[in-house]
Amino acid sequence: MPKASDLKRGMVVEINTMPYSVKDIDVRNPSSRGASTLYKVRFINLKTGQKLDETFKGEDFIKDADCQRLQVQFSYIDGDSYVFMNSEDYSQYHLSKDEIEDQIGYITDGMEGITALIMDGDILGIELPASVIMQIIDTAPAIKGASATSRTKTAKLSTGLEVQVPEYLENGEMVKVNTSNGKFMSRA
Repeated sequence: MPKASDLKRGMVVEINTMPYSVKDIDVRNPSSRGASTLYKVRFINLKTGQKLDETFKGEDFIKDADCQRLQVQFSYIDGDSYVFMNSEDYSQYHLSKDEIEDQIGYITDGMEGITALIMDGDILGIELPASVIMQIIDTAPAIKGASATSRTKTAKLSTGLEVQVPEYLENGEMVKVNTSNGKFMSRA
């Protein structure tokens, strides 16, 4: 059982016998002495999609959801649903566009390293790898001598995702992007 202070974005926990995914965590440090740190957490119900806001102290225990984690690969888009294939037995799982709307910008054709969260034979959601490598398809031209500065520009990636990248990068270059915050990490 994790403590509230151990919660991370994307973790799956059980609240009132329902599986919830951690969407956002806001840490509040009170100014008075002896007061404990508060964690304001926004959860998403993985079965209904409803939001739930809860506040915990750092020492509060939260029950882990009893779900199975399987390695899957993104296969294809079927209308409004994304199809993922189990890497071991080739069974397929469907998730609607709405269920994974925050993760769509990071999913590329044939992407591996995705973890599916399965409960009672149904897919609840997916966990992406910590970072993905994508190609820049549209950005402003590189500026000569820009490597010495830390200024950034907007770049559109192959999935349509837009991120801020250093000015010296050009169209066609491969970049590594953090999937938890959507920020540029490095050239690939």
